[in-house]
Amino acid sequence: MTALGKVVRTTAFKLTAIYFVVFTVFAVAFVGWISRETDRILTQQVKDSIEAEIGVLADEGLSRGLTGIVAAIEQRSRVPGASLYVIADSEGRVVAGNVTEVPPALLQRSGLDPITIPYKSLDDENGPKTAMVQVLPLPNGMRMLVGRDISDIERIRSVVAKALVLGLGLLIVLALGSWFFVSRRVLKRIDSIAGTSRQIMAGDLSGRLEVTGTGDEFDRLAESLNAMLSRIEDLLHGLKDVSDNIAHDLKTPLTRLRTRVEATLAGPQDLGAYRTALESTIEESDQLIRTFNALLMIARIEAGSPDGAMGPIDLARIVADVAEFYEPVAEEAEVYLALSLEEPLPIVGSRELIAQALGNLIDNAIKYVRSGDRPPAAPRVAVAARRDGDAILVTVADNGPGIAAEDRERVLKRFVRLEKSRTMPGSGLGLSLVDAVTRLHHGAISLQDANPGLVVNLRFPASS
Repeated sequence: MTALGKVVRTTAFKLTAIYFVVFTVFAVAFVGWISRETDRILTQQVKDSIEAEIGVLADEGLSRGLTGIVAAIEQRSRVPGASLYVIADSEGRVVAGNVTEVPPALLQRSGLDPITIPYKSLDDENGPKTAMVQVLPLPNGMRMLVGRDISDIERIRSVVAKALVLGLGLLIVLALGSWFFVSRRVLKRIDSIAGTSRQIMAGDLSGRLEVTGTGDEFDRLAESLNAMLSRIEDLLHGLKDVSDNIAHDLKTPLTRLRTRVEATLAGPQDLGAYRTALESTIEESDQLIRTFNALLMIARIEAGSPDGAMGPIDLARIVADVAEFYEPVAEEAEVYLALSLEEPLPIVGSRELIAQALGNLIDNAIKYVRSGDRPPAAPRVAVAARRDGDAILVTVADNGPGIAAEDRERVLKRFVRLEKSRTMPGSGLGLSLVDAVTRLHHGAISLQDANPGLVVNLRFPASS
């Protein structure tokens, strides 16, 4: 298809054509109405002028008779102007007046309404002109013609007609130019969107639609689509990461399961050995199931479709309940669990997801506070929740070995386990789940040094 064909088929071109037709119709109608009204007013003024002249001459006739009318016409004929006067005898010969030639049949007319005729005056050297006249009968078969030159009205009509034609011509030229400019501009933006779409369909998810900065509807559409593409890209990268992580990190426990079963089968056929192997296999399988469940939950959360219902909740109450649940765990591990709360702390969110995220943090703190080369003499985990401006801040701090600054961003990714924690049970998904839950609630997670130990901060937007 040619470039012109593409332009003609655009919606912008069709809309511009419709607007042009509508505007042209109204413009022509308006100019025509103005022209007609102007002509009507000017014509009415001429008629009124003729009737006024006839009234004056009639008064002369009443007071002085036919002689007075002829004298008045001769006097008026000598005054330059646009008025026409004729006194003709019964044979149609001009007796007095300022017109040399009039149509003979006109003088035989008995109508009282003014009519438009060509005429030639005494001082006219350019040929016949046009006038509006009225003929009245006089005694003895004579006729009186009174009229007014309407050449000015004819010129006004001609000027208006020329202006209308010229204006419509300019309007057509401007409309065609506007059609082409607007349609080309729209077509260029559409082609840009189509090109980026083909790039994305070819597998390049980094492609984004151009945003010109004009703030028009195309920019708003591009910004929305770019946000959608970024979200899709994140989800696909997340899916790829999960697939890679499952293929890599779950290979070890599955290999360990197979090795244990093969070793048991190759060893002595002892019932106790079989039972021990089966118990270890069940324990390892449960850990695999927990890992898969955690992965599925993170995937659902990041996709924006979590299991828990979102609604108004009191975060202080949730923190208190989770801390109370882990008190026996802390006592068994000989870890002091401290709690500090401000109440109430209203937010909008899922009670189940936030409780699970807080549970992961407290469980990790209790589990790893004694790890490292030099565990603390008095292991301690402190949980706190308070208002911080327009946000609510939840902190879980411990006095354990902490996490090095260069590893704090990395531990939020799936299946990441630091070297010193590899001997501890776990899948490396705990902090990933906490991060996903926090982002789902439009919050933010940050890790800081507790000197010694680690502080995990969860910041949520407060609700009214």
